[in-house]
Amino acid sequence: MSSFLSSRAPEPVGPYPHARRVGPLLFLSGVGPRRRGGGSIPGVTLAADGSVAAVDIEAQCRSCFENIRCILEDAGASWNDIVDVTSYLVNMKRDFATYNRVYAEWFAGDGKPNPTRTTVEIGALPTPIAVELKVIAYLGDRG
Repeated sequence: MSSFLSSRAPEPVGPYPHARRVGPLLFLSGVGPRRRGGGSIPGVTLAADGSVAAVDIEAQCRSCFENIRCILEDAGASWNDIVDVTSYLVNMKRDFATYNRVYAEWFAGDGKPNPTRTTVEIGALPTPIAVELKVIAYLGDRG
């Protein structure tokens, strides 16, 4: 087993690695849209009291996918190695259609992976984000 911390993805918000490899499988910890170095969140507008005033789910999704790409690459994998995605949305009714559209840009057709996927609505995430993804990749015999 080996653990990985990406120098390009946002710092974890708890005591866990970005990814852990076990045999040919690479398990990514939940990945949200935060940016590295300070934790700014694309697609989130905060009110004066710190509550979420507005959400741009498209910007958050794109940032999540970029963060995942960085973690995969830094752990020796690629986007095409993804075999399973679990998606967490805080507001399914508001965000699912946009999430699904952006997801399809990254995953559907033209040689892109078409992994299995589960999407669930949850009450909250650890930071003021609206989406988080949990990814499993298959690396085969790569060292």
